[in-house]
Amino acid sequence: MTSLADIVLVLHFFIAIFITLGLLLIPFGFIYSWSWIRNRRFRQIHAGLMLFVAIEAVFAITCPLTVLEAWLRETNAPESFWAYQLNQLLYWDLPPAFFLGLYLLCSIWVIYLWRRIPPRSTN
Repeated sequence: MTSLADIVLVLHFFIAIFITLGLLLIPFGFIYSWSWIRNRRFRQIHAGLMLFVAIEAVFAITCPLTVLEAWLRETNAPESFWAYQLNQLLYWDLPPAFFLGLYLLCSIWVIYLWRRIPPRSTN
């Protein structure tokens, strides 16, 4: 089950990277006139994931991917080298209030970007 847990961890990591890069690339894409940053599907997925993370923080809900990974490992600690390294990047040992503030701030940023740099309408 460790290899399945590693796959879940990698997926979780890439989702976090997707959200983070979107927060940065959307405004840069606006500045540099990158058309793909206005893709409605991309923006909907990005905004939806960010708002999901913020809602989890507001209600102190553990991410389902974290729960699934721990269940697959039958433990809370990663058992492989790569799982350990990704775990260190993904899970920070900070108080929940820090994450609540961070996720709410990021959600406000996503909403601002949606209004300031709206996605294209689908035809």
